[in-house]
Amino acid sequence: MAAEAGTQEERVAGRVWTVRLDPDGRPSAGAVRLSCSRPACADQRFPGGAAAGRQAAIGHVNTHLARIRAGGGPRGEAWCACRAVGCAWHTPGLVAGRRDAGRPPAGAVRCGGPVVLTVYADRAGRLWRIAEMCARCAAATPDCRVLDTAPPPAPTAPAVPDRPDGGRETEGGTAGEGAAAVISAQGAFPAGGTSPSPAARPVPVPRARAASPATASRGTKRSGKIAQRIVPHDLHPDVLRVELIELGEAFRAYQQRAEPDLALLATLHERKARAFRLWADVTGDGSLRREADRADKAAQTTLEMHENRTGGIVGGDGTVVERLLTRGQADHARTVLEYVAAHAPDPEAEVRLAVLMLTLRAARAGTGNITGQDLTGWLQGDAERVLQRLVEADWLRLPGTVEQVLTSRPEDPTAFTVPTLLPERPRPFAFGKTTRSRISGWAQKTVGDRKIRKKKAGAATRLLALYTAAHTRPDGRLGRAEDDGLRLDAVAAFCALPPERVAEHIELLVAADWLTDADTAGEWLRGRLTERVLPLSGLL
Repeated sequence: MAAEAGTQEERVAGRVWTVRLDPDGRPSAGAVRLSCSRPACADQRFPGGAAAGRQAAIGHVNTHLARIRAGGGPRGEAWCACRAVGCAWHTPGLVAGRRDAGRPPAGAVRCGGPVVLTVYADRAGRLWRIAEMCARCAAATPDCRVLDTAPPPAPTAPAVPDRPDGGRETEGGTAGEGAAAVISAQGAFPAGGTSPSPAARPVPVPRARAASPATASRGTKRSGKIAQRIVPHDLHPDVLRVELIELGEAFRAYQQRAEPDLALLATLHERKARAFRLWADVTGDGSLRREADRADKAAQTTLEMHENRTGGIVGGDGTVVERLLTRGQADHARTVLEYVAAHAPDPEAEVRLAVLMLTLRAARAGTGNITGQDLTGWLQGDAERVLQRLVEADWLRLPGTVEQVLTSRPEDPTAFTVPTLLPERPRPFAFGKTTRSRISGWAQKTVGDRKIRKKKAGAATRLLALYTAAHTRPDGRLGRAEDDGLRLDAVAAFCALPPERVAEHIELLVAADWLTDADTAGEWLRGRLTERVLPLSGLL
């Protein structure tokens, strides 16, 4: 760094403030601790999670920035704080605090330019650093913002009297005047859009966000910004520059939308991936290619979210169908159906239905709660007989008698245990508690469908309703696209019926406005769910 104004010994070390967020206690608890490198700043703890801690950290950083400004801003005589740690902040592979700190490594950016006040925020939102450093190191450090520039030191110049208001006079005005730097959740910027003191030298733009230096040939070309990167005004081909600028504007416009549009967002991510990949080819910047890969993944994830929410179909009235289960949750639901068909202690339809509903309640821990109302709703008059059979087979364990379970009320449910689902046994299911709850709710809505109850449908008909709902395409048709519906023998086996008796239960579901266009000719069950029950479809 230039030192015309005095010797190196006359310079003071650049100041550094580091604010961190770290887990407090067990990571699963979600609490975070806010700490500051300044000894006078006490640690703060936030049990509410990282979001609350991040807001507090930003406020803490802004407090320090306000105090720096009140104290005169960055000091022109300060030594580069980045150089004091071996320029490790912008040199890959180096660690701050190494033994040769203070001596820049071979090939590193050489310190130079005026002293600037910078703020750095890592992308994970866990570290913020305020530092006095040279302009070249600031330009070489990714995600580093320049907030203010110190006037060059002039120790040989005549002393300048203090202003009556306590500020420090310079040729360009009061140091720090009009440059109140603050940061927000989106990054750092000068308050009110002001710029550093006119006496300050030009400051390079950080490389990770850099635009080309201003030239006389800029003309009327548009400039813009996307993903915290400035699009160079002289980027070629010109169509790429225009696409990047328009994409940045499109993303910012999307953020202002009152309602999300996941299909539109997926399209924007796909365009971004293509544009950044071409930008990387043109400039040879590997970070642009990594950004393109992230955009590809974001596009795929967003599209899956959109398909999970809508299933890709529209109802007869033109509205998008909101599914009760996502595609992944529907896969888990089919896994549970297969498990119940293979492990029910008795092939009777009533037993299988009870095993299914109890399994969904105990799938995670092997235990659950039940009331008499639940059992009579599923099994009507067969509840006592079926429950007794499960207890005798040791598939189900109750704390009392079957009669006590049937009289239990919602305010005082009965706890039950399914031994084969206890945690010490091999786990048959890999889903979490949210998915378990969603699948259990889906099964309850299907079994307890109002029109099916009105038809007084038995356990076999309700199992058939569950099976058909779980094995539909996005448009509600039964079976996969490559098949001619559902195999009749598989349907009959799950419902504990002979294949020739499936048709009479299909008629009950048609009468209950559950199925339409139903046909059991040949070896296939064909048909589709009615619009009324499309939200319960399982998205094959």
